[in-house]
Amino acid sequence: MMIKRLLVFCGLLSCFAFTVTTTQDRLQEKFDKAIKSTYEVKDYELESITASGNIEEKIPAKTAAKNLSRISVQGELIGYTYLGTAPSKKKKFEYVVLFDKDLKIKKSKVLIYREDYGLQIGSQRWLKQFIGMTPDSKIEYGENIAAISGATISASSMARAVNNVLKTVHILKQENQL
Repeated sequence: MMIKRLLVFCGLLSCFAFTVTTTQDRLQEKFDKAIKSTYEVKDYELESITASGNIEEKIPAKTAAKNLSRISVQGELIGYTYLGTAPSKKKKFEYVVLFDKDLKIKKSKVLIYREDYGLQIGSQRWLKQFIGMTPDSKIEYGENIAAISGATISASSMARAVNNVLKTVHILKQENQL
């Protein structure tokens, strides 16, 4: 009986490990695809940007976990990317905000969404509202970003997340860290 329990436990543990790896791999694959398609490149380099300690405390979107990066092709800056996580109703979702080299949003994308409801926030029709916004822009859900019936929590969360990324980029730019 003890051996049977051990085998079941090991089987469950291996399934969990496979799922975690698969989710991370899938996130990396989607992140990579978003960069390549947005900037129309085959290869690129990422250089992580981490705010210094006293500035990290001031910014709403943290940079310590390699969230913010410069994107270069053969040493030439082509833009910036912010990879983040935001809450939905019961779970969290991963998103990316892609900027041009002048820090204007080129694209935002929901990479992995884990809820049955609220999937509308992943539609490019809704996400295109963020395109063209700059670090000086202020996002107000329901005002300059349309609300989504049936996805209120996720849509407002995405709007807040992008607004925090813009505020962060604004502060980093002022502090000459970008």
